[in-house]
Amino acid sequence: MRQILLAVSMALLASGAAGIANAATDADVEKSFFPYKDGAPTAEGVTPGTVINKGNVDQFKAVLDEGMFKVIKNGWYEIKVAKTTSFDQDKFYIDATKKNLGGTKLGPKTGDIEGFVAGRPFPEEPSESDPRAGEKLAWNFKYGQNWGDNALISPFYWKYRDLESGKVEKTLKFNFGFLNFKHRVQHAPVPEVTPNPANLFRGIYVSVLEPQDLKNTQLLIQRYEDDQKLDDAYLYLGFQRRVRRLATEQKTDSFLGSDLMIEDFEGYNGRVADMKWSYKGTKNIMLPFYNHNEMKLSSDFKEGDGYKYVDFHGQGGCFPDVTWQLRKVFVLEATPVGSSPIGKRVFHMDAQANSINRTLIYDRKGELWKSWTIGKSHPDSHLPINKGTGISIDDSFSMVDMQAKHCTTGQFKGQVDPKKVSPAMFQVQYMRGGN
Repeated sequence: MRQILLAVSMALLASGAAGIANAATDADVEKSFFPYKDGAPTAEGVTPGTVINKGNVDQFKAVLDEGMFKVIKNGWYEIKVAKTTSFDQDKFYIDATKKNLGGTKLGPKTGDIEGFVAGRPFPEEPSESDPRAGEKLAWNFKYGQNWGDNALISPFYWKYRDLESGKVEKTLKFNFGFLNFKHRVQHAPVPEVTPNPANLFRGIYVSVLEPQDLKNTQLLIQRYEDDQKLDDAYLYLGFQRRVRRLATEQKTDSFLGSDLMIEDFEGYNGRVADMKWSYKGTKNIMLPFYNHNEMKLSSDFKEGDGYKYVDFHGQGGCFPDVTWQLRKVFVLEATPVGSSPIGKRVFHMDAQANSINRTLIYDRKGELWKSWTIGKSHPDSHLPINKGTGISIDDSFSMVDMQAKHCTTGQFKGQVDPKKVSPAMFQVQYMRGGN
């Protein structure tokens, strides 16, 4: 009898280690997608119109992540508080989550998932008692709605800046394209692009338009449905007129001399299997969520349709001139499994959008290295093409190297328009065509 009980206990432990079937309910889905339905989070002194600056930042330490607290304490930046608003997600994505509720579970190893079809894989509230809660949040991000089924950033300006002097050292102009080959919910073809002989999940395509010495440099990332399979990444250098495959370790190199790594794109651009994940709790902290059309906009770049980009200010011009909201946030720690210059990443994931908007990157000594910010605009206060999509628009970014006193900033013209991207764009042959 004792042996039978022991065998049953071990079987239950093995089942837990592999990740038991999702026990989420419709109420969990509602809470996941509409966290402010019964009211927004509050904190003493955090009211619309408040400015958090060097003089008063100590009283707001509880609603700031460590990196942003340091930035403000240094006098580099001030945060303007705005009302917390709901960034309602794509209806098709929510419906897919409900339809497939309870069908997804983790496999035996990090990077294994079973039964996933579409929507948010694990909409239940994360628990610190669940040893794989962090991994589940990583899957929610991977299969999230960042740019939806397909979108184009055109153009996308990056500026390389000296944090201390404010000197703009270089300006790059890009096009960035994104496309989900599988688990599509809104734009045809649904649910997947066919044919897809390589069984890709997602593609990212980057093309440099300016300056002349980098023009026609292209980057292609092909992410496979099987998370255990390494991404394929290719770089086309216009002056060499050839495509070369990037080695895996190059995703943590400086990308085109900027403060960003390829692994930084979209908050985190890697596999679930590349990291050891740990959920560190849920907090109410400040995140850069705002209405683009209500911000102070820059006149630096002229667009034919009159579109204007978010402006930057603060120390070195390294910080977006936008309002911030007190939002419900999941804190997630990721430690690289293999060789990496990074000691760990601490992600601050918006609980409603499941997007990563604040990341702290630590070096292998455990010291804060970089402070990474991605600002989100509500789609209904952006370009007309984005209105009603339910896709929270990446609209500004700031990557600050705290040690080197340098930064790279980004200004987006993001368009959730399926007509502007096609599956052909995410193949190596497209790069060779000189596009």
